[in-house]
Formats: sequence, structure tokens, C-alpha cells
Amino acid sequence: MIDQITISALLDKYPFARTFLENNGVDPDGSGEQSLHDYFLSIDENTKEEMAIDPGHFISRLNEYISQMLSFLGETKSSVESLTILPGHYKTGEDERFSDLTIKKNEIISIVGPTGSGKSRLLGDIEWAARNDTPTGRTILINGKEPEKKWRYSSSEKLVAQLSQNMNFVMDLSVYEFLSLHAESRLITERESVIERILDQANLLAGESFSKDTPITSLSGGQSRALMIADTAILSKSPIILIDEIENAGIDRKKALNLLVSEGKIVLMATHDPILALMGDRRIVIKNGGIETIIETTEKEREILSQIEEMDKKIQSLRQRLRRGEVLTEV
Repeated sequence: MIDQITISALLDKYPFARTFLENNGVDPDGSGEQSLHDYFLSIDENTKEEMAIDPGHFISRLNEYISQMLSFLGETKSSVESLTILPGHYKTGEDERFSDLTIKKNEIISIVGPTGSGKSRLLGDIEWAARNDTPTGRTILINGKEPEKKWRYSSSEKLVAQLSQNMNFVMDLSVYEFLSLHAESRLITERESVIERILDQANLLAGESFSKDTPITSLSGGQSRALMIADTAILSKSPIILIDEIENAGIDRKKALNLLVSEGKIVLMATHDPILALMGDRRIVIKNGGIETIIETTEKEREILSQIEEMDKKIQSLRQRLRRGEVLTEV
């Protein structure tokens, strides 16, 4: 019961409640060691009447305010443990040939197929939490059930955060100001430590480091994506991350995926990159607008992935040497 804990403890748990208390005549600093119950007992009836305070009504309104704020911030307890895709149909109208596909939290799923095959359409179905009401006729379930309406219609509780190849900042802000605004919008209490963590993680992903004072408009493509991936992993409340074509993003792809799943996200990525495709636990093969097959990554493919990564390291090394102005004499 919120009226039984001290006001200071209430604000530690729900810092946004300060606004409600102050707007309703309660001094949270002067009464911090009292519970609301004791606070109301300490006020005589005349004062209560002057303040137009009815304790029972006050507590009821405060509970409602906290509930609405938690919903707005995406901090309600309805967590996403799994995502299930039920089949729709190909562009030809023929039914997709799989029964269902369930993806669990901390899993990475890659989506592969030719350009124009329907990879982005699948991502769109997931983002919309499709109910047989998109061009593919697919249905999306959350935790094995029909998704709550908030996942489709709430502006504050988004099911999906999407990271795309094209990310361009237009605001005239520093990296610190950008992160501070996002943290403030989430009413993060330990704002400075969260900002520092995001910046540290972004610099681990980026090919070239940047500082909190760097204008976001001057970030390179790789730095922008690194910043947004770290920000999405740490600050975003969306439980599902959809990545659309980031193979040329100039970031450490393995570290990026590890960061996202370490924060309890479901990760799906549409890609043409063999490294990213084989990093997934499974891959969905798209053909002619439909899911053609679902393949679990084999141990042999893991071995091949290690070989491809070694080749990629050599290519990245050559790229860096050329950028530094070196003349190559050997590979």
C-alpha cells in the first residue's frame, strides 16, 4: 500500500510522483520520513478542508496517476517472453508451408532472401502485431496469445524498436544532450550513469570513438548506428528489436548483437551478410513474399562462420590501413 511507506521511499520508487504530491499541496521534502497515512493523520480537519484533501480519494488518484505513468513509460509488468509467427501466404496466394515459428527472449533470428523477396514485409508484420490484416495474411502472437491492444495502438508502449541502414540526425544537439533528453523522457533517476554506460557501449561498437560533446550531426554513419544500438539496448523499453540491413554500418556486429540480447531482447535481422546470417540461432528464408523454410544454424556452419570472420578481420585491417594513408605491400 503506497500510503503505508514513507514519502521518501515512495519517491525513490516512483520519482515522477513528486509532481503529483506538489500539485496537490503535499510538501515531499518536509514530510519525507512520514507515510502518507501518518501525514494525513497529522493534519487537522480544518486544514484538510482548506486544502480540499480527502485522504481516501487522494490515495486513489495517486494510484491511478502512478499506473498511468508506468504505462506511459513502458514499465508495466506485461513482459514479452516469446513471439510466434503463424503462416500467411506467398505473393501468389499459396499458403506458407510451415505450422508456426516461436522465437524466445534472448534469441537472434536472421532473415535472408533476395532483394524484394519480402524480408521487410515480415518485419512490418511483426511491428504491426499482424492479425491476418496485412498483405501477407500472417498472424503474430505474443506469449502464445493475441497481443494486447497497447502493442498496436499505444504511442508509449511500442512492441518493436527498429534499427535501419539509414540513420541521419538533424537535431543540433551534442551526444550528451541527445541522450539526456531521452533519459529524461524516461524519467531515469540515475541519468548520468546511464548516459555514461550508453556512451561506453557505443564506443565499443563504433569503428572510431567519439565523446559526449560531439555534435550528433557530425557523427559518421557507423558512429550514429553504434549510438542508436546502445541507446536502444539500454534505454528502450521495446522488447523486440528489428534490424533491417546493417551489414555496411561500420560497427562491430557481433558486439552489437551480444549487447542487444544481454538486455533481454528478441532480435530479428534482415540481412544479405553471411556473417550476420550465421550469427543467428536460426534463419528464416524468404522467397516470393513468403517464408520458404526455417533453418537452425548447424555446428558446421558455426565453424564456417569462424573462418569468414577471420577473412573479414583481414579486410577490415586493410580498410583501416588504406584510411591511414598506408601503401599496401602485402595482404
